[in-house]
Amino acid sequence: MIRVNAARLWSTLEMMAQIGGTPAGGVTRLALSDEDRIARNLLRDWAQEAGFNCDVDSMGNMFIRRAGKNPSLAPVITGSHVDSQPLGGNYDGIYGVMAGLELLRTLNDNQLETERDIVLINWTNEEGARFAPAMLASGVWTGQFTEEYAHARADRDGITVGEALDAIGYRGEHPAHAFPIHACYELHIEQGPILEDDAIDIGLVRAAMGQRWFTITLDGFAAHAGTTPMHSRRDALTAFAELALKVEAIGYQHVPDGRATIGMANVTPNSRNVVPSRVVCSVEFRHPQIEALDAMEAALYQAAKHIAARGVNADVERIFDYAPIAFDAACLARSEEAVAALGYSAIPMVSGAGHDTCYVSKIAPASMIFIPCEKGISHNEAERILPEWSEKGANVLLHSVLSAAQEK
Repeated sequence: MIRVNAARLWSTLEMMAQIGGTPAGGVTRLALSDEDRIARNLLRDWAQEAGFNCDVDSMGNMFIRRAGKNPSLAPVITGSHVDSQPLGGNYDGIYGVMAGLELLRTLNDNQLETERDIVLINWTNEEGARFAPAMLASGVWTGQFTEEYAHARADRDGITVGEALDAIGYRGEHPAHAFPIHACYELHIEQGPILEDDAIDIGLVRAAMGQRWFTITLDGFAAHAGTTPMHSRRDALTAFAELALKVEAIGYQHVPDGRATIGMANVTPNSRNVVPSRVVCSVEFRHPQIEALDAMEAALYQAAKHIAARGVNADVERIFDYAPIAFDAACLARSEEAVAALGYSAIPMVSGAGHDTCYVSKIAPASMIFIPCEKGISHNEAERILPEWSEKGANVLLHSVLSAAQEK
């Protein structure tokens, strides 16, 4: 049973970590920045040195193709993203791209010819750190966004995606439209602590969580902190404190997969000796089952209704609804077979984060493979993985993709 060249894979990861590297050992490689351009050029050079074509579409997505015996068959695709968060880690996204390149190189080393083409993809602006929203180019490619909308997205300096693509020379001539796909795999670090805590080699990702975002406005009444008796107050901040605990309880009511978060809150007038009149806050729920999301949302409205007893009005506005994703059973089965053949340990998992493959799954069979990361840390300069974790994940990816690519 063939294996990837683990040392070569680790070397490519270390070389990529130098592009946009930070003093604290992380990386800042924002989408369509000069650092992104340098990383893209290196990826393209490595691909061409190995004999693979590299095409670029109008969103800057890079497609590195290893030809199979029958070009009329739909290809198998894999990949992730080269861009990072500001002061981000060395493995989020780029690990999946480098493992995909290593997969192609390994097939060359072993002179293995596949029935289907295999295409490695570097998706543009997965992180959404420079241009919002995240997963922008895979969203265009799969029909979730229009190209015009995407090209017009601007960063905080007013530079648009279209302008940035031109600036780094990665606006391709071909429109960003999906082609037929036989199967899609994305290899990624877990970005959570479960695999490391349980000493498990591989996470087989069966679903990705749906997300619902809300803006809550709590309106009370501003009053003097010294002269207003406690029983006369309509304190928006104490109402918020009650709401925050209710939101946390909603999350606990839907464990193990449920997530409930208040990430930001603004207090008005935010003065030391004034009873707060208003709090505006975010609420976010995540769960892989839509029924659970419905229940969490209903509980939020009930909590808001209960707060009215304090004399505080609670207005709930849903601002974002991202449906749960169920990954393909046949894709997962190939990875399960690969894990068994390789002698690794694995568990089924749910992704709490969004990934490009979530959009791909809307148009083609797809799934994901996770490896551990130290202490579950990600989107942070302290993000780390071990070489043996890297190797095992790449081997599972190799045999998952190879199995799919040999199907006629």
